[in-house]
Amino acid sequence: MTLDGLEVLRVHRQRFGRQGRAFGAPARVNLIGEHTDYTGGFVMPMAIDFTTVAMISPRDDGRAVFYSLNFDEEVSFEIAGLGRTPQGHWSDYPLGVVWSLAQEGVSVSGFSMSLAGNVPVGAGLSSSASLEVATAMALLSHAGAELPLKTVATLCRRTENEFVGAKSGIMDQFIVAGGVAGRVMLLDCRSLEFELLPLPSEVRVVICNSMVQHQHAGGEYGDRRDEVEAGQAVLRLQRPGIQLLRDATLADLEACKDKMSAASFRRCRHIISENARVLEAREALLRGDVKRFGELMVEAHASMRDDFAASAPEVDALVEIAMRQPDCFGARITGGGFGGCTVNLVSAGKAEAFVEAVRREYKAALGIEADCFVSAPTDGALAMAAKGGVQ
Repeated sequence: MTLDGLEVLRVHRQRFGRQGRAFGAPARVNLIGEHTDYTGGFVMPMAIDFTTVAMISPRDDGRAVFYSLNFDEEVSFEIAGLGRTPQGHWSDYPLGVVWSLAQEGVSVSGFSMSLAGNVPVGAGLSSSASLEVATAMALLSHAGAELPLKTVATLCRRTENEFVGAKSGIMDQFIVAGGVAGRVMLLDCRSLEFELLPLPSEVRVVICNSMVQHQHAGGEYGDRRDEVEAGQAVLRLQRPGIQLLRDATLADLEACKDKMSAASFRRCRHIISENARVLEAREALLRGDVKRFGELMVEAHASMRDDFAASAPEVDALVEIAMRQPDCFGARITGGGFGGCTVNLVSAGKAEAFVEAVRREYKAALGIEADCFVSAPTDGALAMAAKGGVQ
């Protein structure tokens, strides 16, 4: 859907009888660094200009009422009796933010909230984090509270991990809250220290949606997380000084190979090698070496496909098609895997021609119409709020 802030305002006022205040949060794409965040590693995401809007107004009955324009559905909860009670419903995400804020000591009075977004669901662009962060920004304003970036990201991650039940890391919420226009972010997921890096002007980021959806709450994503944690536990036991995979080398992993399952070995090999690729990608960006950055993206995709076993045939086809185009430096799967999108680094003047070629060849090969978007790094929710919020 095309997101029209004035339409959200009109619907909110019509439904709840009050003027609302709007807060927005973007989506994100991860350039490189997949499945490294929950083991304290490195990632390189950027915020992109899809948006979730949360429009809020007060109410006097102590209830939290959410209306989704996307689903045309309203749900209502008693705030005073709110526990950790997910329903397997879209409302788990905003309701979980209410619960998670309470864990931070931020209590909210009754409110009505209208939610609308144009982030493709299940595409690996973090529609869930966008929803969580937009909700958090609205609720913090409603409560008259302010929290720093690290706390906002952490409480939204808690929503996903402990309320919704999805085993995601901190990257999505951090970049969605803290992104800066024109910059990609190198994030250390252990310390939560970050560096903002320029994207060379001669390239564009193109996102191609395979149209194959994935889900994070359970399923194969959860299986991979379990396999990673099992391998990490072996390394922690066998190699002094290792707490997280972030601390391990490939030599450490090889030394423990016989003490873990073959699946855990491969999953951990992906993460250890991926951390090294992210750090090398930083160096490539700093010297403007887009050729090497693109090569690292291709290596990262092969690792996700082979060692992490988290790609999909359609996504692999998109990457192969992209790399046949003369003006594409690199392509890889982005997001948790098992479908979703590819991220592609393309010469700036050739981005539209690249999109046309990929769409044409993907349709010819698989009969699927791929959605493709040329993206630039945009502001996160905190910067959006500082500049006056969603218009």
